[in-house]
Amino acid sequence: MTAESVKHRVQWPVPPQDGYTVDDLFTLPDLPPHTELIDGSLVFVSPQRAFHADAIDLLVNGLRSSLPTGFRVKREMTVVLDNRNGPEPDVSVIRADAVTGPGQTKYEAKDVLLAIEVVSPDSESRDRTTKPQKYAAAEIPNFWRVEENGASGRPVIHVYELDPLTRAYIHTGMHRDRIKTDKPYDIDIDLTAIDNL
Repeated sequence: MTAESVKHRVQWPVPPQDGYTVDDLFTLPDLPPHTELIDGSLVFVSPQRAFHADAIDLLVNGLRSSLPTGFRVKREMTVVLDNRNGPEPDVSVIRADAVTGPGQTKYEAKDVLLAIEVVSPDSESRDRTTKPQKYAAAEIPNFWRVEENGASGRPVIHVYELDPLTRAYIHTGMHRDRIKTDKPYDIDIDLTAIDNL
């Protein structure tokens, strides 16, 4: 090993015996952007693909176009579910009174009305199983899972609502070219508009 290669080595944080907490997520130095905390473990996110970035832009713009007073749309912000879970949904609809200012780094689950995950190859399992289960357990009332339609390259959105009795999500629809729903407010987004991004 040369002095040059040692100089550029990455120093990975060593986890505590019982895993990390949400407080650690915000105080550990030099974590990569968009690091998440799932079950006390740090999850590093791979670089985004164009579909992922375009789907987020499409949804943020569409959700904001009919946003009622009292709600806000945020992208890629940590949501604290409990002391050992701080995932970062790709898009969230939150209560406006949860916004405290430009230095804010997280929101509480109780303030999130809709969590959206855009599935990537490195996050398939987390976005399809782990995160929806955790969002439901934290009583986030609505969840959307966005997949890429291989044939068209457009988004396919799976919509879920929380069943308050079981604290699990119920699949209420799948949307291909347009998403129209009234939860958590009246939303109408042309998904084919991704072709122009």
